[in-house]
Amino acid sequence: MIEIIFQKNEDAKDFYKYLQLYLASSALSNHLLHFEDQHIVKMNIGSNGEKYVEIVKEAFYQFIIKSKQDHWFRRILAEHYYYEDEEEQQQILEIIHSILEGSREDLTAFVSELDVEKNLKEAIRQIFQENIAFSFDSFVKFRMRPLMDQMAKYVEISIDEYKMEQEYQMFIQTLRDFLSGREAKLNQIHLLIDDGIHFFDDQFYEIKRSDLSRMIDRKLLFNHPVYIDSVTIAPLLSIAPSSIYLYAEDIEQPLVRTIHNIFEERLIFVPIAKFYDSKRQFSFIADEKI
Repeated sequence: MIEIIFQKNEDAKDFYKYLQLYLASSALSNHLLHFEDQHIVKMNIGSNGEKYVEIVKEAFYQFIIKSKQDHWFRRILAEHYYYEDEEEQQQILEIIHSILEGSREDLTAFVSELDVEKNLKEAIRQIFQENIAFSFDSFVKFRMRPLMDQMAKYVEISIDEYKMEQEYQMFIQTLRDFLSGREAKLNQIHLLIDDGIHFFDDQFYEIKRSDLSRMIDRKLLFNHPVYIDSVTIAPLLSIAPSSIYLYAEDIEQPLVRTIHNIFEERLIFVPIAKFYDSKRQFSFIADEKI
């Protein structure tokens, strides 16, 4: 017999749901029992005890990861960092999950020494090895204390990233507002990002860096001295072209993403090879005219 005591009815029911899922094909007899304000899940494991204990441990792990983990993250956000708005919590949770899933390598580096999955499974292994009956809430309070510290680290990193993303979005919106009120100095710009950054006019003549510098609106650099890239972003904003043909090998690089976020509907992505073909065609036409 395995017995797990829960203080909250919803926790008992959630775990019972995962237990039923994992034991659906087994012959185990499961009963959800109620004792006053406590709720107990009992499992009659029969003669094949070791096999069924492994199934129960996996169900217990999935219950914690899928039903409790986000609740704990939200509690840390609210109690330690005063993020009580559900929408803000959700945005931070999405960053946390991206780190846990390994899809944010830039942030994963900050928690490379932590392994929540491994440590949680080890805590579960120990509690099932030592006890056939235990309190879930005591397990959380005592066995999971080091894991809660690790979770707090994920929250801290994700909050920092969330703040940076918010600042970035505000920065982008400020630049879009600046752009919306400007008259285009050139209708069309060809921007080549390949072994450097090069600007070309609509005839594929390269615009000299000195000419680009003269076009830059100095108020732009004065108001945003730290954030504005004077090589690329400042000239584009100052020229305010109606259309930008952007040629780049990696359209996911940070600079390209920033240009896209600012100019959006004005931006047209074109393969780098197309740039050189078009430039040769314009050069040929120009030679023919001569």
